[in-house]
Amino acid sequence: MFGKRSGPMDAKPPPKPVEAAAPAPATPPAEPSVPAAQVAPQHQPSQPAAKPKGLGDTGASESHRLQDVKIGIFNDLINSVDLTEISKLSPAQVREEITDIVAEIISMRNLVLSQGETQTVIADICNDVLGLGPLEPLIARDDIADIMVNGYDKVYIETGGRIILTDIKFRDNAQLMNICQRIVSAVGRRVDEASPICDARLLDGSRVNVIAPPLSIDGPSLTIRKFKKDKLTLDKLVSFGTITPKGANLLKVIGHCRVNVVVSGGTGSGKTTLLNCLTSFIDTGERVITCEDSAELQLQQPHVVRLETRPPNLEGVGEITMRDLVKNCLRMRPERIIVGEVRGPEAFDLLQAMNTGHDGSMGTIHANNPREAISRIENMIAMGGFTLPAKTVREQIAGAVQVIVQAARLRDGSRRITHVTEIVGMEGEVVTLQDLMVYEILGEDANGKIVGRHKMTGLRPKFWDRARYFGMERELSEALDESLA
Repeated sequence: MFGKRSGPMDAKPPPKPVEAAAPAPATPPAEPSVPAAQVAPQHQPSQPAAKPKGLGDTGASESHRLQDVKIGIFNDLINSVDLTEISKLSPAQVREEITDIVAEIISMRNLVLSQGETQTVIADICNDVLGLGPLEPLIARDDIADIMVNGYDKVYIETGGRIILTDIKFRDNAQLMNICQRIVSAVGRRVDEASPICDARLLDGSRVNVIAPPLSIDGPSLTIRKFKKDKLTLDKLVSFGTITPKGANLLKVIGHCRVNVVVSGGTGSGKTTLLNCLTSFIDTGERVITCEDSAELQLQQPHVVRLETRPPNLEGVGEITMRDLVKNCLRMRPERIIVGEVRGPEAFDLLQAMNTGHDGSMGTIHANNPREAISRIENMIAMGGFTLPAKTVREQIAGAVQVIVQAARLRDGSRRITHVTEIVGMEGEVVTLQDLMVYEILGEDANGKIVGRHKMTGLRPKFWDRARYFGMERELSEALDESLA
């Protein structure tokens, strides 16, 4: 065992057994001062929703009893362990050490806990010291798409396309803020009153956004966009009904034939997942460079260079923007450039890259339909201070982007690819589009689920010759002939 095992615990007389003790006070005992980098604040376990008196009172009181026991054990643990030394161990060794110490604390304090309760206490304390505290059980679940923390006492999740309030709670906003700082510091970023907004990522690539007081009035807000451990492929999107097999074959041809693609959609519509699926058809011999605010793309090719933006430091200098990355990667001999999310003047540099021999470049953009995606690109170019005529900008867009793939999250929570649209050219000052595939909503079933179908329009795409050049003319023809089958 490590360090300070003989002081505080021996100095106190052991209390009465827990079950015979009077109800614990609502305010937990004060913690000793410990640096945030060494240990997380105390963990408040999840509490069940309040029930009418007489129904489930026993279960609620047991939950509160166990909560007070955890707080007391955690305080004793901090007094008994040299956290500087224990932090040098591997996670497995830390868990073993904490298990031994907690077992000794339970014995010395004469606490009465079942084996299941003991394991719960040990797991929660390990999560506080090593992981993300009360969020660890949610991180471990693969059926959760988003975790949304609105202050210490409200944790929502999105699962199955629905947003649900959980019974997970933090002890207070200080514990929540400590967890946020631990996440962002792992990727070299910070969040505090001077820099209250931060984008970061977890080790598995899941996207994290933190906004802290004073901007977030009711306490820190933490949003985690989780990635499935089992990476999604186009075949799995077909099984989910996101797209048909023929539509998937069309996207496969688009990805393989070095067509410039913009993936458009709203928040939570699956743009990044779809971009990951499209990049899976990039040839293994191509040099790919990705530019992202927080690195979350999961390319499987061997020759990939991943770039990530950097926020300014405490003095307000040293910022590296997305535009800086896109401009620099043009000097890195890329064959394809993948921009995780186009949200500013880097749109102009991406168009330039698409127009100068970097065929097959891709990016995502927030827009509700293909036509709006073009307007968004125009607006982002204007944000960069470029004073180009509207017609010139649209000609740049029409000459660079070849296909817009539109993703949408429907009102029942399902995700669908609603359009695969080709940019044909210009008519006057208007960019002309043609749909190769559309999703038609037919109605809804008895359970409120949207019923629809994907339909090929039968139009011949402008990139037909490119498909022939890459030897995929037959696959393209079969994909487009679905309506004739």
